[in-house]
Amino acid sequence: MLTPFYHRDGEHLVITREQGSAFAKQIADDYNPLHDVDAKKFCVPGDLLFSLVLEQYGVSQSMTFSFAGMVDETSRLEFPAPSNEMKIISQEKTMLVVEREGASSQCDTLINSLIANYVAFSGTTFPHVIIPLMAEQSVMINPARPMVIYESMSISLERLDIKTVDLNAGKHEFSFDGKRGKIVLRFDLVSDGAVVGHGEKHMLVSGIKAYCEQEVAALIEYYNNRKATL
Repeated sequence: MLTPFYHRDGEHLVITREQGSAFAKQIADDYNPLHDVDAKKFCVPGDLLFSLVLEQYGVSQSMTFSFAGMVDETSRLEFPAPSNEMKIISQEKTMLVVEREGASSQCDTLINSLIANYVAFSGTTFPHVIIPLMAEQSVMINPARPMVIYESMSISLERLDIKTVDLNAGKHEFSFDGKRGKIVLRFDLVSDGAVVGHGEKHMLVSGIKAYCEQEVAALIEYYNNRKATL
């Protein structure tokens, strides 16, 4: 499933601008300009790193992913031996910390289902979830510098004797102080109609400003135009 979006250079895993951008647009439905091939400060989608960890180590009952560095086309990722706490590093710098507990599953069907459905959920949060969530408190992202940073995510599964899993949105949360804020997106993990787990995605937002209907409309139009043309 992920083979087109990375390549190996000896013991290291490398993601080109083209591969990271293709994953963002083709798999994650994510049109963040930071993932464009020609972006000045290109960044590999965090959801691709999450997906690569699942492909490499399987699904554990409890998993937390903390993003510590910005991965780009120059990063040479090293994946350690499986353990309860793993650091994915590049040139001695920690890029992602993975903590896990409980039993694990190497079922390809479950792994691919979780990857596909989580990435689909994650990719559609902007603008469809984030903008209305912030609007409830009469603020918005600054269109001139829309800075949203993927901080961490976690999942917990009550059991692993399942083959597929869907994500249903839970109660989201937004809080801010001045120009900085935090978004928590919550979701339930569902299999065959039964809730089998829960998860959260945490994001940091900067450059918050007072809500303006015209600017929001222009931002959404810009986003939709990017989707239609890229």
